[in-house]
Amino acid sequence: MNLLASLFVVASAAILFVLGAAHLLFTVRGPKLLPRDAALQARMKETSPVITRQTTMWKCWLGFNVSHSIALLLFGAVYGYLALAESELLFRSVFLLALGLAVLLAYVVLARRYFFSTPFAGVVVATLLYAGALVASRVQGP
Repeated sequence: MNLLASLFVVASAAILFVLGAAHLLFTVRGPKLLPRDAALQARMKETSPVITRQTTMWKCWLGFNVSHSIALLLFGAVYGYLALAESELLFRSVFLLALGLAVLLAYVVLARRYFFSTPFAGVVVATLLYAGALVASRVQGP
């Protein structure tokens, strides 16, 4: 299999994995993802979303952040594994290659629109590495 293409995917996956791990850590520890306004955090803990009174906006905030982290970790783990241990499967599957690119492009759009410069730069670099893997895998062949 094409070692360069595999290494590009591993690097791309590692970036998402690190972003996911950092996001999870910042969600459950420390102040980095807390609102600067303590009163807002208190209101989020008191306020339910329209869909149900069984939770609060604060619990939703935490759950959404943790689930976002899990998605990044999953992408990093699965695509990193595939590139290292099952590269032939990965690079012969148009579905897996297209899915990986679609997920990365979706993260680029999300990061540009809703996040800040660090995650945006990270997912752009990860996407470029992944695209480089696609080119390298086609240049040298499977």
